[in-house]
Amino acid sequence: MNKYLVAGLVVAVVMVAMDVLWLGFVAKALYQYGIGHLMAEHPKVLAAVAFYGVYSVGLVVFTVAPSAGVPGWYSTALKAGLFGFVAYATYDLSNLATLQGWPLWLSLVDMAWGSAVSALAATAGKLAMDRF
Repeated sequence: MNKYLVAGLVVAVVMVAMDVLWLGFVAKALYQYGIGHLMAEHPKVLAAVAFYGVYSVGLVVFTVAPSAGVPGWYSTALKAGLFGFVAYATYDLSNLATLQGWPLWLSLVDMAWGSAVSALAATAGKLAMDRF
């Protein structure tokens, strides 16, 4: 199996697992309080699969693959954290600019989460790629 495919699968699994914990348990009440009026009763699974697929490819292409052959994980974690910040800021700040009642505090929490989950998922992908 190709080392980049391994990295991508690990990135996707870690992202999904962490988001299930975050969105389903840890921060569920925060999102419900801040944007509950906008939330769907049930997630749209196809859209979620598409997001995790596209986002995982982005993390591998822009943060994991450039570190192939480079020892260590620190550089990957930093690049992925920045990637996550930019991607989640694009979403959150666009919502803040265009949606009435979108809370600033939720944008800040979500951007921090995007940075953290991206850094952790890409680091796991880098470590898996290095072991391959």
